Amino acid sequence: MPRVMHLMPTSHWLALGPDEPVSNPSLVAEGFIHCTDDADVLLKVANAFYASLPGDFVALHVDAALLGSVCIWEAPTVVNGSAKAFAPLFPHVYGPIDRPAVLAIAGMVRDSDGKFVGYLPAAPSS
Repeated sequence: MPRVMHLMPTSHWLALGPDEPVSNPSLVAEGFIHCTDDADVLLKVANAFYASLPGDFVALHVDAALLGSVCIWEAPTVVNGSAKAFAPLFPHVYGPIDRPAVLAIAGMVRDSDGKFVGYLPAAPSS
């Protein structure tokens, strides 16, 4: 299985215990955690949904083969009310993301307007 990426606020990542799995409100609301397998697509998604939110964000690099939860590539839902999709398929994790599956974390770089413009070098998660 390939690696996938998951975007989350840095404060949420730092609040997790060292063995605590990663969850997300979408797991409760939609039944899965949103991910992508393309760094450029993650920037587009971040700008579409999170640019107006303050604070730092991180991109988790996840080995889908190490997940205890099922990861399925599925068609995206409508983006911000338009029919435009950033990718034909997105990986959706149907359960929490196990910490051993998180191989690295990269800080997200934002410009002065809050737009996501890149990544800091990824560091191992442990």
